[in-house]
Parts: sequence; C-alpha cells; structure tokens
Amino acid sequence: MPNIVLFSGSSHQDLSQKVADRLGLELGKVITKKFSNQETCVEIGESVRGEDVYIVQSGCGEINDNLMELLIMINACKIASSSRVTAVIPCFPYARQDKKDKVSLPSRAPISAKLVANMLSVAGADHIITMDLHASQIQGFFDIAVDNLYAEPAVLQWIRENIPEWKNSCIVSPDAGGAKRVTSIADRLNVEFALIHKERKKANEVDRMVLVGDVKDRVAILVDDMADTCGTICKAAEKLIDAGAIKVYAILTHGIFSGPAIARINDAPFEAVVVTNTIPQEEKMKSCPKIQIIDIAMILAEAIRRTHNGESVSYLFSHVPL
Repeated sequence: MPNIVLFSGSSHQDLSQKVADRLGLELGKVITKKFSNQETCVEIGESVRGEDVYIVQSGCGEINDNLMELLIMINACKIASSSRVTAVIPCFPYARQDKKDKVSLPSRAPISAKLVANMLSVAGADHIITMDLHASQIQGFFDIAVDNLYAEPAVLQWIRENIPEWKNSCIVSPDAGGAKRVTSIADRLNVEFALIHKERKKANEVDRMVLVGDVKDRVAILVDDMADTCGTICKAAEKLIDAGAIKVYAILTHGIFSGPAIARINDAPFEAVVVTNTIPQEEKMKSCPKIQIIDIAMILAEAIRRTHNGESVSYLFSHVPL
C-alpha cells in the first residue's frame, strides 16, 4: 500500500500494532513526551508530505491527555503537508455527553461530544473512523466524513462459536436505549429479545428495574455498547437469574470498567463478560477471569485499507473480514 503512514497514539499501542501487522505496515515513528508543567509534546519522526496518514488513538485511560495528544498529532501531520489525516478512534471520548440531560431543568449541561467533534475538525482531521458510537447521531456533529463501524458482525460470530445453546437464547438490552441494537442481533440470530426498563434517580445509580420479555429456561445474552462502573449490567444479570434464565452472558463493545466494576463483575452471576479490544483489557483480565476478548483489529485494518483504496466500507457493517 503506497503513500500510507500509520501512527499510534499512546492510549492503545497493542491494538495499533495488530492493525499495522494486518496491513503489513510498520508503525510510523512518533515521540511523545511531557514537559515538567505536564504539557504534551509530540514529534512526528518521519516525512508525511503527500501521504495518507492514519492515527490510531482510543478514548480511554487518561482520556484528556490522550485526546490532547491525538489533536496535536493530527495538527502536526496536517502542517507537515500530509494529503489527508484520518483519526481512527475505536472508543470515541465524551460520547455519553451527546445531548442536554432533561433530568436537571433548566439544563445547563454541555454537549461535550459536539465540542470534541469541533476540536478534531479544527485540528485538521479530514476523516474519522470510530466504532459503536454511544449515539449514532454524533456523526451529525461533524462536517467531515465519519465512518461508524459496528462490532455486531464480530459479536454474532462470537455467539455462534462460543455459546453452544445460542439457539435457545434471548438477547437482552439493559436499557430502553439499546432496544434497536438487541432487536438487530436477535433478528440476525432468529431468537427472542427482551429489554430492561431502568429508572435512575441520579447518574451512575439505578433505582429500579423492570424486565419486559420472557427469559425463563433460556440463555440470556446482555448486549450493550459500553459498561463503565457495571452497576446496571450486574443488577440486570441478577434480575435475569431471578426471572428464570439458566445462564447469563454480557457482550459489550467498550469495556471501560472503572471504579468498582471488576469487583461487581466477579460477584455477579455471569458465565462470561465479553468485550472488544477497543480499550486495553490485559490488566483487568488478570483480576477478573470472566472477561473475554473479541479482537476487532481486523475490522479497523480493513476499514483503513478500503478507505485508502477508495473502496466502500459498508461491507463491514454486516461481515467480519477473514
């Protein structure tokens, strides 16, 4: 692949290396350091003049530092005369702040996802590749091209290969917002779906849960786009067991797992908690044997290859590249 350079930010170098290996490329040289006052400094270590540049940086870990690093890298490549800069952001930062929250009226809450979109555009990004945005309308916050890839094909493949009783399963959404996601997966597997209605009194605290649907004597598969403190999915798992489910799995695109998340998962009645590697999980897996990984490096790599060659990316919305 001529005229292409792939750089990795410091948030998830393992994923970047897997993407590079898949494409048969070497990662570009980049030096990231911090001054004593904690300012981020990035130096691009090779020529990018006229090149098609891809920068892989996930919104995880030290989110603000990693976002700033990404913006500086985009700008550094842009002013070094690269022909196009694409930010590959597997887990989009601030995606949950995508609307004014109606809980506190009159709401003075920010729409930070829009602010991040503006910052990426102003830094010089020409194109964004991301995965399972918390709300797909975030694509509309940009005036540049956004490819929102889906983990769904990889999730379907994992279910068929790793859950022997998947034909007697029920796909469950832990909240009403994920209904569209679970109905799509349930239709593709030709199984039933259910959803849990949750009432929150304040953020990160669920007050009451009501199950809508029948999971008795079935394998319940909880599907969501992200899990942070895991309060919701762990309460949902208990609710499903109480409702007669024989086994409970959780499949999540972005496993943030902050605060008490790991302890909650260890105590919850899950057979497995399956996450993609949009966020590094090696450390979490050491303290939680229930966590399993779906590798999505090949989906990102194929999206980069197709974008670089001017091919359609829509094939990836329903297929896992071989």
